[in-house]
Amino acid sequence: MSELASDTAMVMAAGMGKRMRPLTASQPKPMVRVAGKPLIDHTLDRLAEAGVAKAVVNVHYLADALEAHLAPRRAPVITISDERAELMETGGGMIKALPHLPDPFFCLNSDNIWLDGPRNAFRELSDRWDPETMDALLLVVPHARAVNFDGMGDFHLDPMGRITRRKSGRIAPFIYTGIQIVSHRLLRDAPTGKFGTMLLWDRAIGEGRLYGLPFTGLWFEVGAPQAIRPTETMLTGG
Repeated sequence: MSELASDTAMVMAAGMGKRMRPLTASQPKPMVRVAGKPLIDHTLDRLAEAGVAKAVVNVHYLADALEAHLAPRRAPVITISDERAELMETGGGMIKALPHLPDPFFCLNSDNIWLDGPRNAFRELSDRWDPETMDALLLVVPHARAVNFDGMGDFHLDPMGRITRRKSGRIAPFIYTGIQIVSHRLLRDAPTGKFGTMLLWDRAIGEGRLYGLPFTGLWFEVGAPQAIRPTETMLTGG
């Protein structure tokens, strides 16, 4: 069996969850239950199944509740990156957590639900990962494999897998799943304070070092309350 590219993942769990209101009025979005368990447990369970030993979880909104929920977990081993004082956004969150993150590391959103295809998503990414040519490798999914998604897509891929962004007014064939492998090289010379990952991705696109890997499984968009029931139906078969 092939080795994973990293034994550590950063799990983004600090957001305000505004699109998931009113369910997030009294609980952080990662605690919203889908098919019998909190969203973040779906994510962490998949990391444990894949053999990812450690997870760095950032917290901000209703952080005490999330920390208390995570405290008993042993697989993966949890480290908290505390953003209570200031929400750092995705890019700033990675920079703040960097002392806990090896090179490279997996990074994924805490509200991800997916069903693997023939192979585990983290092994698929690991087998494709090439630190000599890539600053980041994003797991992307075609529209046909993106359940509940009704947007215009995010990216195009060239024959080598290099990413370009969707042009305004156009449809792009691939959607970002929220799962990626990140090299420390992507994070070099980063701004201080809060900022989004797109800033770093755009630089990597310009250098030809941002790549995408089409996912062979099913990915579920679970960003709003109305997406929960159809997701549960597909996951449980009823």
